[in-house]
Amino acid sequence: MPERRTAGGWRIVASDIVIETPHLRLRRDDIVLPDGSRINDYYVRESRGFAVIFALTPDERVVMVRQYKHGVGRQLLELPAGAIDPGESPLGCAERELAEETGYRGGPPELLATFVTDPTNSDACFHLFLVREAVPAGSQHLDPTENIEVSLASLDQLLRFARDGSIEVSSHVASIYFVLDRLGKL
Repeated sequence: MPERRTAGGWRIVASDIVIETPHLRLRRDDIVLPDGSRINDYYVRESRGFAVIFALTPDERVVMVRQYKHGVGRQLLELPAGAIDPGESPLGCAERELAEETGYRGGPPELLATFVTDPTNSDACFHLFLVREAVPAGSQHLDPTENIEVSLASLDQLLRFARDGSIEVSSHVASIYFVLDRLGKL
């Protein structure tokens, strides 16, 4: 790999992929900082990113999912979300994940914002979509690692879940506050 400079003045003098699986891609960089000091073995988790979907039903309830997350080893309450597949757009991911995880479909997903998730050790971003008029439109089509329970929450319940810690995933808590603010519901 040829040496390359970053926007922060860091020079990446060596880089290689040390883990590449369907679930994780990890890159190891050797870096020269602007002051000339060197850092070897700086690891970066590479990602295509993911979509988070705030799906609002006609009666203003939000589609929620509860599922096991292996990284923390327990069930979590979240908004529907999922990783962007190779060659897939964030919009396509939002449509696909909502349908696969919940069986719901709605109006066209509206991209509200894109957020950086962990800029120190990852290049991942998440794309927040609002889907209005979400209604049941089919059955779930789950991945082998998914066992998802779908539920609905009122906007008041959702805000309470974000505030009392019932929803713990930071990207989902941020998404809830962002959308509720955008909808004038805070």
